[in-house]
Amino acid sequence: MAYEMVMPKMGESIMEGTVLRWLKKEGDTVQQDETVLEIATDKVDSEVPSPVAGKIVQLLAKEGDVVQVGAVIALIATVGEETATSAPVKQLEKEVEQTVQNVSQQVVLPVSDIHTENKETNTNRFYSPLVLNIAQTEGISMAELEAIQGTGAEGRVTKKDILDYVQNKKQGKITQSTTKTTEQPKTEKQTQTVNTASTTKSISGNVEIIEMDRMRKIIAEHMVKSKQTSPHVTSFIEVDMTPIVQWRDKIKNAFEKREGQKLTFTPIFIEAIAKAIKDFPLINISVDGDKIIVKKDINIGMAVAIGENGTGGLIVPVIKNADEKSLVGLAKAVNDLAERGRKNKLTPDDLAGGTFTLTNVGTFGSVMGTPIINQPQVAILATGTIKKKPVVIETPQGDMIGIRHMMFLSMSYDHRVVDGALGGSFLKRVADYLENFDTDRTA
Repeated sequence: MAYEMVMPKMGESIMEGTVLRWLKKEGDTVQQDETVLEIATDKVDSEVPSPVAGKIVQLLAKEGDVVQVGAVIALIATVGEETATSAPVKQLEKEVEQTVQNVSQQVVLPVSDIHTENKETNTNRFYSPLVLNIAQTEGISMAELEAIQGTGAEGRVTKKDILDYVQNKKQGKITQSTTKTTEQPKTEKQTQTVNTASTTKSISGNVEIIEMDRMRKIIAEHMVKSKQTSPHVTSFIEVDMTPIVQWRDKIKNAFEKREGQKLTFTPIFIEAIAKAIKDFPLINISVDGDKIIVKKDINIGMAVAIGENGTGGLIVPVIKNADEKSLVGLAKAVNDLAERGRKNKLTPDDLAGGTFTLTNVGTFGSVMGTPIINQPQVAILATGTIKKKPVVIETPQGDMIGIRHMMFLSMSYDHRVVDGALGGSFLKRVADYLENFDTDRTA
């Protein structure tokens, strides 16, 4: 039988993907793990490799189709089937035909649904669902879409084409005169609709209006949804980071020379959080109606600001099974995800499955913050900047004042399922692990 290649699962909450481009056509041979097509989700684009070696018999999804995870997208005759006799080949063709009939309804949005004639522009040009979604989000009219010079197959507008257009428009490089529009006499109803749509709030004074980009709109929606879902409570605690600061200063150069990796404070924070979650597993949960889902895996997400000074938005890659990694393993994972995050090279799997999130508000000098929970998680911990402060130190000889490296931890949690006792106890346990860090260890 022909091997059925399906739309892969690209993340915990991602149930469909858009076929951007087939890199192989029917009749082409393909090696195992060779890239066959490119797919897109709302967050990232990904390449999909072939699970087997063989010849592509039929492509069941067209470029631009939105396909459910698990739906068959291609049929591949494996190496053994390619060398079979003509009778088995005919049988294979029958199987292919039957499989096509069985899976033809699994594509959610066929090309025919979006490859339609536009009455305003009198065109039959193809636009993928991803391009149409970006256009809708960014307020790009159909007339403007028609004016964009596509670089895809048969002149199609690709994701890169429309994002470049949006960027140029925001920078003032594209004016209304550059779009090809056909002036039509407007009816009274049309004029009324245009006037209603163009009504905006009155803004006066010396201002600049900046349109949100697509990522900022997604972040805004996610943050508002989180506040509407979870009653937020934030607890704070101050931590003496002096032993960790001194230990890191002592070994960081040798660590970088030996491992080829920089040693930041982030993997140390993640190690402490993972240990504390083992002590308080009811922090590592999500809520489903009136049910509490306890996550057995400890997957720590870390917020990464992208762009210059973090102005490009925020993305949260996830370190899977953080409790099973050594400090060296955590350092490598942190550096890898942060670097790929800043370069837009993360995959959907890198962003999926998080059970708890760490964010560093101290990166730009903040001493503390009140972070917003990353749904569907129930808690997020923020680390502030580490500052030298005069602190009262208890010694066997009595109290004394010393200069210490101090840092605030702040944790927001969902008060539906995490009360103050649990939230405060967990936060205190993280602080204890940091203050009692083993400075005799070799990273």
